[in-house]
Amino acid sequence: MNATASAFERIYGKSPEAAGFAPGRVNLIGEHTDYNGGHVFPCAIQMGISCAAARRGDGKLRFYSENFARDGIVEYSLGDLSRRGVWADYPASVIRAFAAFGHPIEGGADFCFASDLPDGAGLSSSAALEVVTATVLKELFSLPLMKQEIARIGQFAENRFIGVNCGIMDQFASAMGKAGCAILLDAGTLAYEYAPLGDAALVIVNSGVKHSLASSAYNDRRRECEAACRALGVQTLCELTPDEFEEKKNLINDPVCCRRAKHVICENQRTLDGAAALKRGDLAAFGALMNASHASLRDDYEVSCAELDFLAGTAQRIGGVYGSRMTGGGFGGCTVSLMERGAVDSFVSTMKAAYFDRFGIDPDIYPITAADGARGEKL
Repeated sequence: MNATASAFERIYGKSPEAAGFAPGRVNLIGEHTDYNGGHVFPCAIQMGISCAAARRGDGKLRFYSENFARDGIVEYSLGDLSRRGVWADYPASVIRAFAAFGHPIEGGADFCFASDLPDGAGLSSSAALEVVTATVLKELFSLPLMKQEIARIGQFAENRFIGVNCGIMDQFASAMGKAGCAILLDAGTLAYEYAPLGDAALVIVNSGVKHSLASSAYNDRRRECEAACRALGVQTLCELTPDEFEEKKNLINDPVCCRRAKHVICENQRTLDGAAALKRGDLAAFGALMNASHASLRDDYEVSCAELDFLAGTAQRIGGVYGSRMTGGGFGGCTVSLMERGAVDSFVSTMKAAYFDRFGIDPDIYPITAADGARGEKL
């Protein structure tokens, strides 16, 4: 946060009044279940987005990012926060969401952001940007907000104003992360519990294929799940167990919607089984469920791609690796692999060589640690 405060002073010629940090996240298992009323199992990671800010009195909102320095300062007014198709739409949408939640921002503010999250990698840079904006606004205007409400505000901003029908997992993990732990979250009720990751190592491999969750394919998946719900006569797909789905699946006439429902319902069970396996220290069982999750995302939900399939398949064959899968919304981004700590160095060298040989890309690889969630402070 100190570097971002210095950048704020350089850009705006004054000192910031509040600062904050919000991490990205990686989901260990439970993909596309959150908006279907199911469970997810993410952890916050050590990389994320920092922000420094100060109040204004003229109704202007000014946003600057070290990562989009070429855009300069992007200016809005409290009277017009409509989308412009730029990165600053995300923090501007959070301010719109604050008003919708009964916390209108008075007077305006200046913001400076900096991120060490790789763009488009599926590590929830958009959620981290929303959560850090909300966290700093809380400090800047002394608002009585709990972290769970910050997560809900971030999700509302993305759903209502950005136009992406995401669930709450990304924002919740960014706000509520705990060092050394993953979060088993019931996305329907927001009931949650932490599970320690023990001595296993996590490594993210970035495919270098960028994706956009605002793409029509993501929203298509949501519509297909809603159609399956109507056919099955349920409010959410995750009300059903895999056995119950097998009994009812003939009610779904569209084979595509049937495959989507199969993934969601079985993935929800894999998530519950995976959290239980991790709690009892059965890393091999958890890894097998990660592998099954990737196959389901590839075949039934159809959100993988050739690069992710190659990365996951290659990782699954490396000694010391318990399991590997794509993580995030899909259509590119990253894989996450669980392995013995002693296997990390050989994993990194093997994956770099194999991916370069196949695709001519030198992949970015990040050994990660499960980290605490968002934090903020007055300066």
